[in-house]
Amino acid sequence: MDIATIIGIVAAFGLMLMAILQGGGLGMFIDVASMLIVFGGTAGVALINFPLGDVISAIGVAKKTVLIKEANTNELIAQLMEFANKARKEGILSLQGAIDTVEDQFLVKALQMAVDGQEPDDLKAMLNTEIDYIQERHSGGAEIFTSLGTISPAMGMVGTLIGLVQMLQNMSDPSSIGPAMAVALLTTFYGAVLANILFNPMAGKLKTRSKTELLQKTVIVEGMESILSGENPRVMEQKLHAYIAPKLRESVFQ
Repeated sequence: MDIATIIGIVAAFGLMLMAILQGGGLGMFIDVASMLIVFGGTAGVALINFPLGDVISAIGVAKKTVLIKEANTNELIAQLMEFANKARKEGILSLQGAIDTVEDQFLVKALQMAVDGQEPDDLKAMLNTEIDYIQERHSGGAEIFTSLGTISPAMGMVGTLIGLVQMLQNMSDPSSIGPAMAVALLTTFYGAVLANILFNPMAGKLKTRSKTELLQKTVIVEGMESILSGENPRVMEQKLHAYIAPKLRESVFQ
């Protein structure tokens, strides 16, 4: 679980709520018409812009901003080093028994390919192709939230225009000016909140998650290629440490 995302959401909405309560009641910031325009309009435009399946899958993608188990790259390298030592001592087929102990499905696939006798270059090419398509899928998920971050303020502006038109057409009736202005201002407020507190930050977090995951998959590819090539474990470790900042590197050799 990503505690930073939870803290960020609670802090952003909590501080905003405190500011609202300091100036009056929460009820004045609730308007059904404004919600229909912004929330309904954003959902409708998203369905126009993306296939239905992609919009529905965005819900599952959103969970990755909070519910995700972060892998440690140093631990991954240590695991690959363990496989390398095992393969050098007992042969590449000895890794068959290690497959059941691995949780990362990408690493499982790499190990199975190695055990099945794939050449190092072929293994690297096939896994890199899979990484390219994983990156494409990740980009698609982040793109949905980036688009939602653009759509919601636009729908807020549409609501503002609707409220202003209603207000200007009923200037002779003072009692209608207040509700029309509420729609005009609250739609802008709702759109800004959705875009700047939810959608855009979620898109940014997904992009960061994607970079981390792709980095670790690249480490797996490089590590498995070294194992198949019979590379010296110390050389292999130095190669894999190139993907980590120097101050974060942890060597398995003491």
